[in-house]
Amino acid sequence: MPIRVRLQAILDERGISQRELARLMNIRPNTISHLCSDNVNSAYFDTLEQICRTLNISLHDLLVLEDD
Repeated sequence: MPIRVRLQAILDERGISQRELARLMNIRPNTISHLCSDNVNSAYFDTLEQICRTLNISLHDLLVLEDD
């Protein structure tokens, strides 16, 4: 069961750029760019937690389990 990160969709819905989120989180823009790509194969839990806190969303909103 693949897990998909919905970060780009959430940023689009809120009108927030990847660069702006990286600035708010004080992390490298490349980290956000990676998480917004379709090729995410790993992520640190603390980064996901920080994204959720910054965007005021739950982990359930950020991650989606997809059927094979």
